[in-house]
Amino acid sequence: MYKRIIRFTAYTLAFTLCFLGLQRLFMPKYMSGVYEGALIGEYYGDNKQNQVIFIGDCEVYENFSPVTLWEEYGIASFIRGGPQQLIWQSYYLLEDTLRYETPDVVVFNVLSMKYGAPQSEAYNRLNIDGMRPSMSKINAAKASMAAGESLISYLLPILRYHDRWDDLSADDIRFFFQTNRVSHNGYYMRCDVKPVDVIPVGQPLADYRFREICYEYLDKMAELCARNGIELILIKAPAIYPYWYAQWDAQMVDYAQERGLLYLNLLDLAEEIGIDFATDTYDGGLHMNLSGAEKLSRYFGKILRDHCALSDMRGDERLSEIWERKREAYYDMMRAQLREIEEYGAVRTFIYAR
Repeated sequence: MYKRIIRFTAYTLAFTLCFLGLQRLFMPKYMSGVYEGALIGEYYGDNKQNQVIFIGDCEVYENFSPVTLWEEYGIASFIRGGPQQLIWQSYYLLEDTLRYETPDVVVFNVLSMKYGAPQSEAYNRLNIDGMRPSMSKINAAKASMAAGESLISYLLPILRYHDRWDDLSADDIRFFFQTNRVSHNGYYMRCDVKPVDVIPVGQPLADYRFREICYEYLDKMAELCARNGIELILIKAPAIYPYWYAQWDAQMVDYAQERGLLYLNLLDLAEEIGIDFATDTYDGGLHMNLSGAEKLSRYFGKILRDHCALSDMRGDERLSEIWERKREAYYDMMRAQLREIEEYGAVRTFIYAR
């Protein structure tokens, strides 16, 4: 009897280990190509002493520098952003974050209010696969699934990626146990420059109203923050594309006033911030480069310090040691990218060792 139990347990353990090993092998590592797929998962390996959590799409993870916020104001922050992150994904990522820590402030970028329905599996995967198993992840997947997707494939990703045999590379072996870092507390660094050469003009829309589901999740976000004593700040990052309509902005102004929230259209404040679209963007105005992100962070950090009365944490010896290591990695990558731009005319360094 006992031998059968031991044998069954051993077989079960061996099967489980093989299953998990194969799943880890087949899942994309995002150490080349689409690096942004690694962003969501990087949060879990970090220290959880953040005063500010940013959530949203590329307009947060490419436009704000947590290292600059720390250097200038002693504000500890992390960006839980992902490519084309939909508002329900932002909500469930916030819910997930509160399992680990309770920040003083949550900053949400409102561009995703324009999306009232799931968009694509590819973007869903970049925002959800990196989440640890939880009800928040399950609910994020249920809310996000496009036609043809299955919930079980988010819980057991091998069901989605088992056919990657032909795509397996050296990276899948090299980073089997541990990946390198892509971001600096969620910030995706780019030091190259591509100036704005065309100012987009918004095409007229038949209906400028945001969908009810977006307001439902924004309400849920505001209520979740209120229940946890967190100040919610809404922003529109200073990106000139995708086009941000005045009608959309007016809806955010009204919402913030009704809720008693701070809303900042940072695009309208670009000149005051000091952003120069000839030097501070790397892709023609969609996102800031390092120069633009640091300018924006200096400006926004003053608002966080003064409006939210955040403490300067640089007096905390343990936290200062942690952030000193973060600063070293940040400036090492900056120097590497600048050397590559000078030598090759392009950036090649997007990851760094833990």
